[in-house]
Amino acid sequence: MTQAPPRPNLSIRLAVADDMPALTALMNRAIGELLKPFLTPEQVRGSYEIMGLDTQLIADGTYFVVEDEAGTIGGCGGWSRRATLFGGDHSAGRDAALLDPQRDAARVRAMYTHPNFTRLGIGRLVLGTCEAAARAEGFKTFELAATMGGEPLYRACGYDEIEPFTAMTSGGVVPLIRMGKGL
Repeated sequence: MTQAPPRPNLSIRLAVADDMPALTALMNRAIGELLKPFLTPEQVRGSYEIMGLDTQLIADGTYFVVEDEAGTIGGCGGWSRRATLFGGDHSAGRDAALLDPQRDAARVRAMYTHPNFTRLGIGRLVLGTCEAAARAEGFKTFELAATMGGEPLYRACGYDEIEPFTAMTSGGVVPLIRMGKGL
């Protein structure tokens, strides 16, 4: 009988500007590999246009990295008190307006796991950390834009579908799902 490989000891910390090259590489690899079972090759290529690093999250102190004991980044993600629902620095339609915790939902943003670190609980660790941080700032609800690859995790963590929508890219229409959760 074979045993499962040991799970690495993972820790979470706030992202810093020096992490940006490693985060960009991780995001690109995650998009390129983990979305393949859910999207056409054209849609995967188009996903790079609407996904990626949002440096505002790092500047706001709401973006986290998950590392193993050797310091290798295995995943990342964050939350935002700003109106933008999804997208990186290069994405169209960004809105840096601050949200009101009494009436607006905080945003879960830019969740990525390196393909070598899937199924280790990174997504749940990041979501739990984000929810606790937003709760501490008075937010009572969350919203996010789920990819088809991320949707099962979010459902398992208590997020419900609000509405499906699409993003137009040079690779065609990329399906997404707006999801929400009360804290």
